Amino acid sequence: MDTLKLKGQIDFKVTRLDGSIEEWSVNNLIVSAGRAQLALLAGDASATPFSYLELGTSNTATAVAQTALQAAISDSGLARASATVSRVTTTVANDTLQLVYIWTASGTKAVEEIGIFNAASTGTMLGRALTGTKNLISGEMFSATYKVIFA
Repeated sequence: MDTLKLKGQIDFKVTRLDGSIEEWSVNNLIVSAGRAQLALLAGDASATPFSYLELGTSNTATAVAQTALQAAISDSGLARASATVSRVTTTVANDTLQLVYIWTASGTKAVEEIGIFNAASTGTMLGRALTGTKNLISGEMFSATYKVIFA
């Protein structure tokens, strides 16, 4: 019997003003509302796909009942954004949803969390992860490659 599991992984990169680069990866929690929306996508052609990434400033632990970031950023060039969406191969052809976006900070913020959504505002959150504290200043770039692996 086959079983389908969802696994999230996010690769980050911060490019500092001095040209130095920080790279790291974290695992992601797929939340309950996101699972329900994925089931709808499988059977309803009019359902809205997940194509937005959002950053936040809260380090509150992730939980499956969460439906939004705990402290979304809406300014400083770090607001929710429409990502480049594709399917990539992890184990079998096209088994991974991938969203990529690069923000350029226009102010000072401490990024702590990231989420994946299906709308430019509000909408359904598929998953959330903590980034670890990343203090950004104006001109620095924060890049996320968010993968949802259907394994």
